[in-house]
Amino acid sequence: MARPLRIEYPDALYHVVSRGNARQRIFFDDKDRKFFLNMIENAVQTHHLLCHAYCLMNNHFHLLLETPEANLSRIMRDIVGNFTQKFNKRHKRVGHLFQGRYKAFIIEKESYLLDVARYVVLNPVRAGMVNHPREWRWSSYRATAGMIKAPKWLQTHWILRWFSKNHKKAQQHYRQFIIAGIKSDSPFKNAEGGVVLGDQQFIDWVWEKTNGSEGIKEISRSERIVGRKTLEEIFNNILNRKERDLAIIFARKRCGYLNTEIALFLGIDHSTVGKIVKGTYNNSHNNSQ
Repeated sequence: MARPLRIEYPDALYHVVSRGNARQRIFFDDKDRKFFLNMIENAVQTHHLLCHAYCLMNNHFHLLLETPEANLSRIMRDIVGNFTQKFNKRHKRVGHLFQGRYKAFIIEKESYLLDVARYVVLNPVRAGMVNHPREWRWSSYRATAGMIKAPKWLQTHWILRWFSKNHKKAQQHYRQFIIAGIKSDSPFKNAEGGVVLGDQQFIDWVWEKTNGSEGIKEISRSERIVGRKTLEEIFNNILNRKERDLAIIFARKRCGYLNTEIALFLGIDHSTVGKIVKGTYNNSHNNSQ
């Protein structure tokens, strides 16, 4: 099974979700939940993590995280790994607690921050567990809304400043904003199965951040597809063979198109595409002249 794509860069914003193995519970009681929050607090202190929102359900969790130091993998390794060890020891069990690796969407801050923050804290309402997000103790809603004192590790001001410079007014507008979204569609509706949530300019920018040296086989094809340009867009206005070859490499390594797909579109042999991607085409072509 291919390893999920992990795009990491300074100050990236992520929506992270992970579910229990076979959808089993990962929190049996409040003590489990408190320990998980302690793991987040430790990560904030150790990895300079910024946590903007969270929600702990019974068999999964949602986190809205910002990573000033481009270290999400290390952060989640510590949070999930340490929690699993504690959980197994406390409940006298062995084996995997979570279902595979966590899922992490990269979020465009300017366009989707508030929608994702709302989606996170409304999970208990949409699941029919409570009628109002204030009734669920295990999310960041009450702290952000000003109903309880926020823990030091939770960054509430960043979300609130989008509503008003006045703190009390911001909290009031935040509460109204959350309730107004109860019947809204998930912001991830159009990004199902992918890793980027943003407008096309942001998606293109994120792909430019993706280093082709990660190894194409290490990235599942479905995760490379989200937000990618069409072949028509990639090869539009190509003026010469050098530009064509660079476009082929981009289509293969950055966007995940198959050699056969690229070859069929360009009307060339798929082996030629393979040589271009490997960087051997120009040498063999020059030697043949």
